[in-house]
Amino acid sequence: VIQENPVYTVLKGLDCMIHRRFQVSLPVPVIHAKAHLAGSCLVIDLIAGQAAQQLLIIHPLVIERYTCSGHGFYQFPDVPRMSGNLIYGFLDLVFAFSYLFALLAGNANIVRLPSKDFPQIDALCTIIGRVIRKYPEVEKRTAFVRYPRNNEITAAFCARADVRMIWGGDNTIAMVKALPASPRCVDVAFADRYSLALLDGKAVLKAKDTQLQRLVENFYNDTFLMDQNACSSPQVLLWQHDDEAGRERFWNAVDSYARKKYILQDAVAVDKYTALCEEAISNLALKSATRKTNLIYRVELKTLTSDLMEHRGHGGFFYEYSLKNWEELFSVVTEKFQTVTCFGVDKEAFCEAVVAARLRGIDRIVPVGKAMDIGVFWDGHDLVRELSRIVKAN
Repeated sequence: VIQENPVYTVLKGLDCMIHRRFQVSLPVPVIHAKAHLAGSCLVIDLIAGQAAQQLLIIHPLVIERYTCSGHGFYQFPDVPRMSGNLIYGFLDLVFAFSYLFALLAGNANIVRLPSKDFPQIDALCTIIGRVIRKYPEVEKRTAFVRYPRNNEITAAFCARADVRMIWGGDNTIAMVKALPASPRCVDVAFADRYSLALLDGKAVLKAKDTQLQRLVENFYNDTFLMDQNACSSPQVLLWQHDDEAGRERFWNAVDSYARKKYILQDAVAVDKYTALCEEAISNLALKSATRKTNLIYRVELKTLTSDLMEHRGHGGFFYEYSLKNWEELFSVVTEKFQTVTCFGVDKEAFCEAVVAARLRGIDRIVPVGKAMDIGVFWDGHDLVRELSRIVKAN
């Protein structure tokens, strides 16, 4: 996974240059902050060193996510800042992404870990701790903390922060932003978002069996792997050039694959059935509902409404709609829309249409299977640039 990624080459080249006593000359503006360089070196250790092998044991997507973070992090000089990374919620590895983004910007970091225990968090913190000891300058500027939701403690951290990276729901973010911070403090907030998949029915029908299998595996990773709880996980499937045979081919293959891979928890099964009953009662746009097994619930919509993002599923609960044209989707897009995963769709043309329509939402257009490939460009933010203070002499 690492060696096939072009970012690996960039990282290895940077690694060599870092070890030349920080005398770095790149074909882009020179990096000035030693802390930034040491941080980059630490990230290289996590990505390309022995720790990478241990990370693969924790989560099969971790290495790919880290190496897909791009190479924009060395393009501009920075001055170290104090970054407060406040993580609320249940996605286990978000804290690591937040930490690495701020680390690549050369910042000192206080990272609040989720209050809920995850074995992945403990394992990853152990690995980071082992690696970071080789970089004392970074180690003394790093703190991982865990405490219950407590405004008094959070307020103390906020008062010291030059940057606050806040991950959580809309209410949580509003609560943190209400806490006093310095006048120049920069807030980068990752709030509730909504994502969807755009599939071409004819392309699915014409796909070879091997292509279909890969599509299904990728779709599973985008959805079932996180129970659709990730902000980038599709909630609704839009079918362009809709084809009933293509739909059924797709869903039959998803069902077959999920039976082998997914463990349906009792609570999730109850929640899905309850959600289906609620949709049948209150959703005026509901056209039909299909429940072949407890694994997959499908709610077909007869129209796209302005409250589309209020309809969310998890654990294999999907909405779907036969899309007449892209403009029909654009008419309901708000700033809450984040990722569109595509199959059989001209992504460049779709991106151009999104930009031309001047939509406030849709920040990412990626192939199916790449929904959770988090990188330094996320939620419409150029993270390392926003986390940096740039000093320039004219």
